[in-house]
Amino acid sequence: MKSFLKNWGEAAYTTTGFFWMALWAFILGYIISSMIQIFVTEKKMQQVMGENGSKGVLLGTFFGFISSSCSFAALASTKSLLKKGASFVSSIAFLLASTNLVIELGIIISIFMGWQFVVGEYAGGILLIGISWILIRVINPKKLIEHARKNLEAEDDYAMDNSKDWKKQIQKEDAWSKVGKKYKMEWGMVWKDVTVGFTIAGIVAVFVPDSFFQTLFVNSGLGNTDFSLWEVLEHIIVGPAVAFLTFIGSMGNIPLAALLFGKGVSFGGVMAFIFSDLVVFPVLRINAKYYGWKMSLFILFLLFLSLVGASLILHYSFDLMGILPDASQVKISDSSYFKLNYTFYLNIAFLVISGYLVYLAFFKRKKVDSQMGKMAPKSQFMEKIMKYAAIVCYIWLAGGLIVKFLI
Repeated sequence: MKSFLKNWGEAAYTTTGFFWMALWAFILGYIISSMIQIFVTEKKMQQVMGENGSKGVLLGTFFGFISSSCSFAALASTKSLLKKGASFVSSIAFLLASTNLVIELGIIISIFMGWQFVVGEYAGGILLIGISWILIRVINPKKLIEHARKNLEAEDDYAMDNSKDWKKQIQKEDAWSKVGKKYKMEWGMVWKDVTVGFTIAGIVAVFVPDSFFQTLFVNSGLGNTDFSLWEVLEHIIVGPAVAFLTFIGSMGNIPLAALLFGKGVSFGGVMAFIFSDLVVFPVLRINAKYYGWKMSLFILFLLFLSLVGASLILHYSFDLMGILPDASQVKISDSSYFKLNYTFYLNIAFLVISGYLVYLAFFKRKKVDSQMGKMAPKSQFMEKIMKYAAIVCYIWLAGGLIVKFLI
């Protein structure tokens, strides 16, 4: 019992430490994302993304890069673009870029995992888009695309006003009120995933022995980098399977990805785990609501093959260049999370900025269009499960911190 209480306290402390390390990066990333979504309109995107060739793919990638990293917002935006004339391949490029090539995700990865994983994330995002493009051209799913467009025809999307110049808008308080509301919406979309993901990472870091990972991921273990092709491939396949079962989005999964690497999982396997935010069950259901089950399963198949290929290429490219990261560089368990260092001061500064944006969102909300922003129709059942899971996590964390510092 004493051992359990000690581990409980350490797990809760580790989770809060993880979140404290990443807090300023979350705030910065979502501020940037919110500003882009308010000040950059979709009108031009819809006009230029109708091509199946390289231009459409490049434009889809660029517009995805400047869009939100939340998977659910990305799904809704992708659906809107496809409905309004964007080609299927450029829409997939947009979807992959908006969840893998965004700034905030790179910041979080750099904090927990180091520069190699940041390079891997962005290079891998480009590889995902390239492989998906090739697969779409080879398979040429014309009937599925036509059926998906028919499913979208009956929907009515809210069209944002694209006539206003962003240079003028950025000087107005009303526009910043919209940024504040979008910022609040961003947190509203991810708080459950982040809470559950960080809590799981803390629990796994303390309670789960290394032998479990060595069984799940063949031949894994701290200090081992000599993996055969079949072992790397097994890690790459198991990584998405673990992500599929956790239901956690990319931002919440980063501490767990760092933990997996710290436990000895191969670089390719960890990258596959990070890339798996679009092959989880909630995303499968949402795509089915948009396009039908056949297209949803095709997208799942397409993205899974793409992430397997991208992860393999990344692993052996980094190995060839001699820059595979060392598992010992990931210090996922650190007793000094809350020191008076740059993290502390950045967190305080960005909390002040965050408070101002929330103030604008709440107290200036009458001036803000109530219909702004698009969200995917998430399953109410899954949302309730995640909500209750998050509440349980808060109870767990509060109890663990009481045990650690007061008992």
